[in-house]
Amino acid sequence: MALVAGIPAPEFSLPDDAGVTRNLSDFRGQPVVLYFYPKDDTPG
Repeated sequence: MALVAGIPAPEFSLPDDAGVTRNLSDFRGQPVVLYFYPKDDTPG
């Protein structure tokens, strides 16, 4: 499924840096920025 600007993201859960599971819905009504990067010290 391709993501398109302006279309709501599907619900998902991920651990934060403290190990607490956060749900996308926890931030409903607030701006959210997701940043993904390759694993440290890998090419790319």
